[in-house]
Amino acid sequence: MADLLPLEEAQARLLALRAPLEPVAVPLVAAAGRWLASDMQARLTHPPADVSAMDGWAIRFADLPGPFREAGEAAAGGAFARELGPGEAVRIFTGAPVPKGADTIVVQEEMALADGCLVLSGAGPDAPGRHVRRRGQDVAAGAPLARAGARIAPPLLGLLAAAGHAAIPVRRRPRVALLATGSELVPPGVVPAAGQIVSSNGVMLAALAQTAGAEVRDCGIVPDDPAATSAAIRAAASGADVLVTIGGASVGVHDLVRPALLAQGGRIDFWRIALRPGKPLLAGQLGEALVLGLPGNPVSAFVCALLFLLPLLRHLGGDPEPLPRLRRGLAGADLAANGPRRTFLRARLGEEAGLPVVTPAGVQDSAMLSVLAACDALLVRPEHAPAAARGSEVWFLTY
Repeated sequence: MADLLPLEEAQARLLALRAPLEPVAVPLVAAAGRWLASDMQARLTHPPADVSAMDGWAIRFADLPGPFREAGEAAAGGAFARELGPGEAVRIFTGAPVPKGADTIVVQEEMALADGCLVLSGAGPDAPGRHVRRRGQDVAAGAPLARAGARIAPPLLGLLAAAGHAAIPVRRRPRVALLATGSELVPPGVVPAAGQIVSSNGVMLAALAQTAGAEVRDCGIVPDDPAATSAAIRAAASGADVLVTIGGASVGVHDLVRPALLAQGGRIDFWRIALRPGKPLLAGQLGEALVLGLPGNPVSAFVCALLFLLPLLRHLGGDPEPLPRLRRGLAGADLAANGPRRTFLRARLGEEAGLPVVTPAGVQDSAMLSVLAACDALLVRPEHAPAAARGSEVWFLTY
């Protein structure tokens, strides 16, 4: 197996082929799930003034226990017009600016009207500043908010908006072209004739690529013809950041992706991985496009996409840690010894005593979409791993 590239080396070489894509500014709502392209600082102080955290009464703590004279009202979006005087209380609502001179809020449940005056009806605040959100308590103008490479989750979007940002820099979405190869293939929805099968990989891979933020262009199916394959690869690569070919990357007479890529002036960086399923994987370049040649078997294509296509798209989109994150679990069944290739077994994820349990499917055929769809995890068997009993510690990833 010396001619097969180890998985980690292949992943590293693929990601090294191109730096992350150029930054673009997008509205906040278009940035969710992407990665920041630069460090972000606050443009505004939030909150911009001392505000009330509760509905109640703004007072001077030194005037407790009262009684108080009602001096007016302060609502969110407005402010009490003058400085609060001794013995005065202002009716205030959540989010309203605290009047000048006031330093404490008495919650409305602890103040009552008696003989024309406001008096405490409860314990009242125990220290100055109760129920007041101070100016800049959340963030001050100029303060760092997030570093380049941070994943943009909804809470971060809220913080960026509050701090004065309406648009932020992210990496441009990767443009992916999908090209299926094989004279036996027909598009989904077409009833196959004798000797034909439905091309299911394109739909599956397009959906997977979109989860990484890619813009996907389906270039259809090209038959097993050298000239047609060469022309289709050239056309599909035009304007794409990543060209994904499906099938035709092995060594059979009808596997034409490699010679077609070379005929168009492309280059191959690596080919054939110490991986099961998915050994006949190809990576290279054609013009400005990276080329990823996936196997034609559906499970092989899916596993390779999880291990190579998704990390590549995340890398291009600015993710500083784009590789799949493995988790520890317990084997849900006895495991046979493994051979010289890293093996990813389709498995179901469960739980016992609060621990994840990963049970491999009984059938591991790389053409079985039904097994792939019924599972939700890949159990990883390292190269030359010995047999392991049920309950042994294993690594896995989910999909």
